[in-house]
Amino acid sequence: MEMEHHEPEHRSAPRRITPLGTPAVTNVGLLRFPYAQAELHGLVMNALEEDGAFNDLTTIATVVSDRHARGRLVARAPGVLCGVSLALDAFCTLDPKVTIRVDREDGSRLAPGDSILYLSGHARALLTAERVALNFLQRLSGVASITARYVDAVRGTRARILDTRKTTPGWRLMEKYAVRAGGGTNHRLNLSTAVLIKDNHLASVDGDVSLAVRRARELAPVGTKIEVECDRIEQVQAALDAKADIIMLDNMTPQQMAECVSLVEGRAITEASGGITLETVRSIAETGVDWISVGALTHSAPALNLALDFE
Repeated sequence: MEMEHHEPEHRSAPRRITPLGTPAVTNVGLLRFPYAQAELHGLVMNALEEDGAFNDLTTIATVVSDRHARGRLVARAPGVLCGVSLALDAFCTLDPKVTIRVDREDGSRLAPGDSILYLSGHARALLTAERVALNFLQRLSGVASITARYVDAVRGTRARILDTRKTTPGWRLMEKYAVRAGGGTNHRLNLSTAVLIKDNHLASVDGDVSLAVRRARELAPVGTKIEVECDRIEQVQAALDAKADIIMLDNMTPQQMAECVSLVEGRAITEASGGITLETVRSIAETGVDWISVGALTHSAPALNLALDFE
């Protein structure tokens, strides 16, 4: 008697890197990883050299040179994953023949116990690359995770969560990428990509908002966005009169922000900034502001608890 044949349920196959048959990095796609493969490899090599990975005394002394090992990189806490490509490069650099199954990609929501990578390769290489791989993953996943918490907190409002320039020196592109992985939006990349006239800039022109905006328009390339930081409603009116593109409402109460949003009436983008926390962000979003910039996304993000467990 022939058994009835059932087609297997369709499931998306996990991505496999065996050993480097699939590029670890792509410059296309939603998250737009900020580095090409050669640049990424340079970052990983610097980290491995910093860690003394090519002279790991402990591993060389205790692990037989031809020993093979398997391990699973897992989440110990809930969060959002970021930095997979960097971890892959760390393991592949020390063992070009390593086999890696990628179970979760950047931007994935993680629950405790979720598998991120399954690795099979040279035991010494896996042990030596472990810390560098985790350092990249834990830091960037921490940024992505706290961003996601802010994004979730304002869901249903018009507000978008933005980062700032308060980033780790040398890590700005990666940390802003992690913000995108968490569902946030990037503010200006650096000082040359937009104009943001703050209180100290205004002090240098005796508080004349119109003069500051006019000078910025004359100097900046055509199309450059001009933003003015305001801490009172009179400055908001002056910024509107000067035709600023974005008006930052700095350290205002939600009531003051709501009044300013009503005054602006869509003639400029409104951005809330200054001391915003997870406890206050929802009430700020409900004032009707367009953007909420949060320095804590990058300057205070705790590392996400991840670990590599060997079988």
